Amino acid sequence: TIFPQIFDAITKYGITSRAFDNNLYSFKCYNPRDFTVDNYHRVDDKSFGGGPGMVMMIEPLEKSLEKAILDQNNQGVKKPLKVFLSPQGKTINQDLIKSLSCADGIIFVCGRYEGVDERFIENNIDLEISVADIVVSGGEIPAALIMDAIIRTIPGVVNDSESIQLDSFMDNLLDYPHYTQPKVYKGHSVPDVLLSGNHKQIKEWRLKMSLWRTKMRRPDLLIKRKLSKLETRLLNELAIDENH
Repeated sequence: TIFPQIFDAITKYGITSRAFDNNLYSFKCYNPRDFTVDNYHRVDDKSFGGGPGMVMMIEPLEKSLEKAILDQNNQGVKKPLKVFLSPQGKTINQDLIKSLSCADGIIFVCGRYEGVDERFIENNIDLEISVADIVVSGGEIPAALIMDAIIRTIPGVVNDSESIQLDSFMDNLLDYPHYTQPKVYKGHSVPDVLLSGNHKQIKEWRLKMSLWRTKMRRPDLLIKRKLSKLETRLLNELAIDENH
């Protein structure tokens, strides 16, 4: 990245900062400008064939990548996964996060300007990833987003491991609604079941709300999920309630 300061959001704030300070993961930025040979530290040039915008040159990128690979090799990571953030890549989801979390090491390459020299991608990149069908100024914020999601899966990062399992998209269900004090705010009350103290009923209500939200907002996720008998019953109840 030519803007390493952006990653202060990961290493200096919140859960990911504490995990970094506790050495639960390691992180280092490599700036392609440090691997240039001219006095201006240029990392971009005009595109062959014309057209708008500038293109990141292959040599500074490749040299910085080689240094990143060497450092990971010295830490015992034999073959780090090389990821390029790109709107043309595979769209990220929780299943892909789980897969990435199993990698021994990852190197994220963050492009800027109009793009990067295609030869760099063809010769060096293992996986292209997109965070959404949108265009942003560079790969840094998408990379930080993916890093945050991966770091959360590391044992010890999140104090309550159960909260990770209940997050949205885990097991192809959206999260249920959450409530806290006060019990009544501007005439809006917390659902009675959450105040009942009946943990079985609360658990069933939360599952039902997760199923409802997923059905209404992301029905594609339910197609991937193997429904239990209880979930099938709850969905049938939801269908009856909806018809009435």
